[in-house]
Amino acid sequence: MISTLIVTGLIVIVIIYVIVAYNGFVSLRERIKEAWSGIEVQMKLRYNLIPNLVETVKGYAKHESGTFEEVTRARSEAMANHGSPAEQAESENILTGALKSLFALAENYPELKANENFLNLQLQLSDVEDKIQAARRYYNGVVRDNNIKVDQFPSNLVAGTFNFIKAEFFELAEDEEAARRPVDVKFD
Repeated sequence: MISTLIVTGLIVIVIIYVIVAYNGFVSLRERIKEAWSGIEVQMKLRYNLIPNLVETVKGYAKHESGTFEEVTRARSEAMANHGSPAEQAESENILTGALKSLFALAENYPELKANENFLNLQLQLSDVEDKIQAARRYYNGVVRDNNIKVDQFPSNLVAGTFNFIKAEFFELAEDEEAARRPVDVKFD
C-alpha cells in the first residue's frame, strides 16, 4: 500500500514537472518571438530614416553617387532579408558599413555637418541604433535562457520530447580594433 502511494506520488511529481517545464519552454519561445519583434520594429525605424538622410547628404555632395547607391542597396537588402538572426545580422552589418561611409563623406562638407535637418536625422539614427542594441541585448538574453534550459538536465528531456530547440543569437559584428581604441573626445 505504501509503495503504491510512493509510486503514485512520484508519477504525479514527474507529471507536474513535465507540465511546468513544457510551459516554461512555451513561455521562452513566445518571449523570443516578442524580443525579435522588438528588434524588427527598431530596424524598420532605421530603414525609414535612411532615405531622408541620403537625400539630405545628396543636397551637399551631389557627385558622391557611389556612396548613395551603396547605402540604398544595403538598405534594400537588409529590408528584404527575413532569414535567420545570423542572416539578418550579416545584412545589418553591411548596412552599418554603408552608413559609416555616408557619415565619413559628410565629414568633408562642413555646411552639411552644420545643417539642422542632417543633425536631427543623425540624432534620430543614433537613438534608433541605441534602441536596436537594447532590443538585441534583451533578445540575446532570452535566447540564452532558452538555450540553457534546452541543454540542462532534466529539462533537456522535456525539450527533446516536445521538440523545443536552441535559438540563434543576433550578433552584429563589432569593429574590434575600434572597440580597443580610446574614444576621441572633441569640443568644437
